[in-house]
Amino acid sequence: MAEGLNTPRGEKRPAKLQERIGRLKEKSRVGQHYAITLTADESGQQALSLTWVKQPIEGTLLTHPGVYCLRTNETHWDAERLWRTYILLTDLEAVFRSLKSELGLRPIYHHKEARTDGHLFISVLAYQVVQTLRRQLKEQGIHESWSRLRETLSVQRRVTVSFRRRDGHTLHVRKSTVAEPELKAIYEALGLDPMPGETKKLIV
Repeated sequence: MAEGLNTPRGEKRPAKLQERIGRLKEKSRVGQHYAITLTADESGQQALSLTWVKQPIEGTLLTHPGVYCLRTNETHWDAERLWRTYILLTDLEAVFRSLKSELGLRPIYHHKEARTDGHLFISVLAYQVVQTLRRQLKEQGIHESWSRLRETLSVQRRVTVSFRRRDGHTLHVRKSTVAEPELKAIYEALGLDPMPGETKKLIV
């Protein structure tokens, strides 16, 4: 905005600039720590300068961010091992969220114990497959969540195109759509064919 005051098409109306400044302060937590001054000409119709000064407010996160402490009786662990062990909790919480939402562990509508056990077993087995895939992708530099991976994988489709031949028969060609670059990178990381299912033809 300040640079725009010196360009021919830049916004120079004080009222509009004040609106933009207000929106920026609403979106950012650090806005409260800046004193912004907008100077207009004598008519009040054109802004001449826009300046700002950082003035941290005492008692906020900017001046007193706090300290994160971990306490353990494992005195022989170094800081890295302690931290990595602690963040396993975050991963475990993500596991339960994934089981209940993305993999359909909950809710369970079965009324027989054997069916409930089967439901739980398939969900846990699916999670093991998901974690294996994610581990292989991480080794190749792809660090995406399972929901994000599902979104990327869902783009590809199997389509069927039908052609009427001169002899009266119909040729049906079924094949996969071309994988997008992001999807193709996943296939390559897992050593899979980016065009799964091959091309199949049927004449009827």
